[in-house]
Amino acid sequence: MQQQLSLWRGRLQALGPGVLMATAAIGGSHLVASTQAGALFGWQLVWLILLVNILKYPFFRFGVEYTLTRKESLLAGYQRKGRGYFYSFIGLNIIAAVVNTAGVLLLTASLLQYALPGNLSVTLLCWLILAACLVILLLGHYKALDNVAKLIMIVLTITTVSAAVIAWQNGAQAPAGYVGPSPWTLAGLGFLVALMGWMPAPIEISAISSLWLKAKQRHSHVTRAQGLFDFNLGYWLTAALALVFLSLGALVQYGNEQPIALAGSAFAQQLMTMYASTIGDWSRPLVALIAFLCMFGTTITVLDGYARTLHASFEQLGLIKHKSALNYWLLAQAGCGMALILFFKAALSPMLTFAMTLAFLTTPVFAWLNFSLMRGEGAIVLSMSLKWLSWLGLSYLVGFALLFLAWFSGLL
Repeated sequence: MQQQLSLWRGRLQALGPGVLMATAAIGGSHLVASTQAGALFGWQLVWLILLVNILKYPFFRFGVEYTLTRKESLLAGYQRKGRGYFYSFIGLNIIAAVVNTAGVLLLTASLLQYALPGNLSVTLLCWLILAACLVILLLGHYKALDNVAKLIMIVLTITTVSAAVIAWQNGAQAPAGYVGPSPWTLAGLGFLVALMGWMPAPIEISAISSLWLKAKQRHSHVTRAQGLFDFNLGYWLTAALALVFLSLGALVQYGNEQPIALAGSAFAQQLMTMYASTIGDWSRPLVALIAFLCMFGTTITVLDGYARTLHASFEQLGLIKHKSALNYWLLAQAGCGMALILFFKAALSPMLTFAMTLAFLTTPVFAWLNFSLMRGEGAIVLSMSLKWLSWLGLSYLVGFALLFLAWFSGLL
């Protein structure tokens, strides 16, 4: 009994990077893509969400397992593998940092626009949110906010699961005999790719998680079992919540005569109405606040995580030798993200679609990098099932990416 208590105490103390990954993940892919998947297509995409979470699992896990085994971050492994690999990672990571920053910032601003009285522009709200995030990060108060973000995530999870249970008890709102559109057409390929891009999170989050784990190892000892428990808890909780959000959209919005808003304040209004129609109208302002704070925490996590990854990358190249340079990375990333928002004229739908699609197209590259590190010099022993799942996942990701590129270029 005492041994079991000690085991669980160690696991709970090791919680951190996996939960942080979940905090970063439950944003655009869940609030937007999963909910819209259910609202537009009912239950038809349940298996796709399950499949993509299962097939991406090894490549996220490798980031954690490599750091736990080798006692170094994925970045060190990329650099040791060769300049071409490392420079490719840096280039793709710079693009992902800018695009994902713009995407989550726009979504956060849209939720805030709905929650606030008046008619403030999304662009102005983006500036205000970005300024608040930078002040928090530059003053070094991220750790305190991270603790609050975890609490917010727990509240959002309880609220969403409760809403889904109530919606299930009330029954589907779609009229009897209603037949919705099919996602299995070439016209729907763009939505499917966008859905999978951020599901459960952009795959470069694996490198960020590796840095978070490395930082935790400097303060406390984390065994392989403890680290994998933390990762698995965060990963599969994120996957389960994606299905919860989809079920909420399928039960409440699917078959509704009102067109499904794909972005902007109209989407935020429909999202809040969905909760209010199941839990009660009293919950509308509470859920609006929780959803905004959830995305606000995601925005800060994205800013902090990508900036730290880029800073560490250039530090390993010997181009940066002082820690204050992290602040310059933060400012540069924020400025480029805001420039992208201005370029898209604060249009959330094309911005999010672009971010999610780009994330999916770069996934095979990051996935192969992580897998190749596990199979390289001094290879880490992998189970046969994990090896087969990795090859299957790579085949699926590459195949779907090529199919999308052929469709996008007009070859199909």
